[in-house]
Amino acid sequence: MSLNVLIVDDSPVMRCIVKKVLTVSGFELGSIYEAGDGLQALAALEQNWIDVILTDINMPNMNGYEFMRAVKASDSSAGIPVIVISTEVRDEKIEEMLSMGATGYITKPFKPEDIRKIFSDVLGVDTHESSAQRSEDSDF
Repeated sequence: MSLNVLIVDDSPVMRCIVKKVLTVSGFELGSIYEAGDGLQALAALEQNWIDVILTDINMPNMNGYEFMRAVKASDSSAGIPVIVISTEVRDEKIEEMLSMGATGYITKPFKPEDIRKIFSDVLGVDTHESSAQRSEDSDF
């Protein structure tokens, strides 16, 4: 089963890093969509089948909190797992996103194995280890 992923972050570099980590991690991926803020992400959700969302919190136009509320308020997207990837490390911020419906949380900087692990845990899928190229010691 290939997974369609939506990466939401205002940093094109961070979107590229997350995309690269997912690509080399051995997950069976379909399409990877990108959005620079919550508004763009909502448009992508309307136009595409998405299996999992990875989102930042601090973004212009529509931040991660507003985006999460909109995703969870819509019947068509409420069931999509949302993994937050953010520089927000305060417990209250993490708890807020989890209480809003986030299924996982990763703090920046992260290691590739952090994304692989939470992706596997949240989605219940394993990587194809033989095709995974690991960079265990790299931080992003």
